Amino acid sequence: MAAKAGDDPDSLMTLATVFCLRNLRKTMCYQGFRNKLCMRADIFLPSEICDKLVNTYMELVHTDSNFEPEESFFQLFSDPRSTRLTRVQLREDFVRDRDLEAIRKQDLIELHLTYCNSLSSRSLKTLSSFRETLVSLCLFGCSNIFYRKGGAPLACTEDSEDEDEDVPAARQAPETDFSFRGFDRLRLLNLGQLPDDVEAESLLRPLRSVTALDLSNVRLQGAAFLTQWRERLASLVLYNVDLSEEVVGTVLELGNLRHLDLSRESRRNVKFKMTRKILTVLVQRLLHLVSLDISGHIMLDNCTVPHFEEAVGRPSTEPCKSSIYPLQELKRPLQFLGLYDTTLCNVTHIPAYKVTGSKNEDQVLNAIEAYTEFRPELAHKAINQLFDIARIQHCSQLLRALQLVIAALKCHKYDKSIQVTGSAALFYLTNTEYRSDQSVRLRRDVIQVVLNGMEQYQEVTVQRNCCLTLCNFSIPEELEFQYSRVNQLLLKILEPARQDESIQRIAVHLCNALVCQVDNHHKEAVGKMGFVKTMLNLIQKKLQDRTCDQVMEFSWSALWNITDETPDNCQMFLNCHGMSLFLECLEEFPDKQELHRNMLGLLGNVAEVKSLRPQLLTPQFITVFSNLLESKADGIEVSYNACGVLSHIMFDGPQVWSMEEPRRDAVMDRMWDAIQSWDVSSRRNINYRSFEPILRLLPQSIAPVSQHWATWALYNLVSVYPSKYCPLLIKEGGVSLLEKVLELESSQPETKEMARKVMEQCENFKEDPMETNNGQEANYGQIG
Repeated sequence: MAAKAGDDPDSLMTLATVFCLRNLRKTMCYQGFRNKLCMRADIFLPSEICDKLVNTYMELVHTDSNFEPEESFFQLFSDPRSTRLTRVQLREDFVRDRDLEAIRKQDLIELHLTYCNSLSSRSLKTLSSFRETLVSLCLFGCSNIFYRKGGAPLACTEDSEDEDEDVPAARQAPETDFSFRGFDRLRLLNLGQLPDDVEAESLLRPLRSVTALDLSNVRLQGAAFLTQWRERLASLVLYNVDLSEEVVGTVLELGNLRHLDLSRESRRNVKFKMTRKILTVLVQRLLHLVSLDISGHIMLDNCTVPHFEEAVGRPSTEPCKSSIYPLQELKRPLQFLGLYDTTLCNVTHIPAYKVTGSKNEDQVLNAIEAYTEFRPELAHKAINQLFDIARIQHCSQLLRALQLVIAALKCHKYDKSIQVTGSAALFYLTNTEYRSDQSVRLRRDVIQVVLNGMEQYQEVTVQRNCCLTLCNFSIPEELEFQYSRVNQLLLKILEPARQDESIQRIAVHLCNALVCQVDNHHKEAVGKMGFVKTMLNLIQKKLQDRTCDQVMEFSWSALWNITDETPDNCQMFLNCHGMSLFLECLEEFPDKQELHRNMLGLLGNVAEVKSLRPQLLTPQFITVFSNLLESKADGIEVSYNACGVLSHIMFDGPQVWSMEEPRRDAVMDRMWDAIQSWDVSSRRNINYRSFEPILRLLPQSIAPVSQHWATWALYNLVSVYPSKYCPLLIKEGGVSLLEKVLELESSQPETKEMARKVMEQCENFKEDPMETNNGQEANYGQIG
């Protein structure tokens, strides 16, 4: 079978890197003085490996909640004789001054710092140590790096390395001692979001060899200084820079530009207007342009060819056919053209191979791809448009769409607007319509970013979107690789006393599905997280409100599932006053059949635990169970489960029956009557993973009615669902136990007759193991 798109395995390099980072002390490190992490003396790592270690470490810190950061991780790369770093990408507040200082002896070629707001001017000194080798530097969004922390001067001593590390960088006076003098190899520089009181011109003037400059959101006093690089500058980004005739005039002097970005966020109020004349002269004078972005600009005069004059035929990238007049001046199609948030993106003929806009899916995906890293405000709008495409129309580039949304959610884990729109888009991109095209790995990536969002934000919309997206997956199978984490998050959602009703309903549904048909060790682990108590708290709140809704029914169903063959969870149910809530629910909601079935199924699990049965053996509980034998709720389910509870209690013998009323023999008579009233061909709303609790009731003479109930249960299941239950009964040795039933004198004639029929059914199945119930199976919503 061909692999699905997006299912390519990780490289051995990636797998080994992640393994080493998760097991540093077992691979390349040891615990040194004062528990400091140290590199082993026999380790020598080249730059390819060191770069991968550092960059993967940052990714794990931001995207994997189970990954534990190391306090002295960057110190491992302090000695260039054993470790070589050349290309490092660090982001968010996690990065501190001392982390950069730890690697100051490295000959870095690329250093990308993005949104590192914990860095102060101490890190400018560290930057100076890279000046002889640095070719590419990004300081985008590092708003505090140009300010002294706590009034400390730039030339701090190495002895002050840990001073004020845990104190956020408080803005004091701007740092005036730093200069880019000596950064002679620096070619690519991103100073996006440079603070307003830091003058860009004086900061940049010492640079001689810049070929790419990003001044997004920077306030410029003037732009003439840019002409010092007129022969070299190939890329200039002036996103959200206040444009003027003077700025445009300067740009026109930069004749070697290949990439020019004059875009802006459309909501900004600016005096400058992009006219047809300005756009024309830009295209005419900048002959080497291959990439142009004018997103967000409103054109004052008509830049587009009237529809009736447009070239006929399919959309064309040929400049001569361009529907945008100024772009007819191009000598060749552009590689990239940013038209997002403009009316120009809607025309027919656009002379560019890749266009951002909102006209169609391709333009929207291009916008997400182009703007995610540094322009989350635009990426947010584009993802919202992708959401509409997936919801209303059809997403034809599913793999690309999912990968772009996942990348945006990872990149902007702390941006609420991205998390809201991204999680909403994922809900529609992972639904049934698209599921067959998605690989296991891709769906796991979706689950990871959804759980990241749930961890980071307790806000209603994010939580609802994330929970709804999880409902698109096969549960518990597809969530098992994150089983503990997802349960913890859901229980946390359900902790507040008055959670949003819709989130509560979805979260309880997910909790129920997660404990259905999983191994007992999973159930025990979730039980220890407080699952039982959380469900009972929800039930208590619904009782106070006198409301029996889906939350109430799902909560009891979840308790039924999590107590299946898990005595510890059954004990928790009793310890948390579950029986009193059971009685209150019966009294408050006497006609709720689904509720009664779920509650009795749960108590059947409790009754299977011998050490807990004495707590059920009270006149009040026995009377309630006896009365429920006559219930017709949900077919035979309530009566069947009540009889099951009593069958296990009867199996303990008459010596434990210490009450006078109701009498044991009277209860047994009622049990016989109930069993005889059931239709043995009844279809069931129950699922047995093991017959062990039933089989233990067969070879005994203490309670013939319990034996009869067990035999009836087996006969019903193997008759109605032979392909599922005949193999299970044979595998667990049920046939030999039924033979013993036939041998016991205490066994009732009708019990023996039913036992023979069960054995015959299994024998027939072995001879002809074909489905005999028209391919229909029970609804396995709960586990009995």
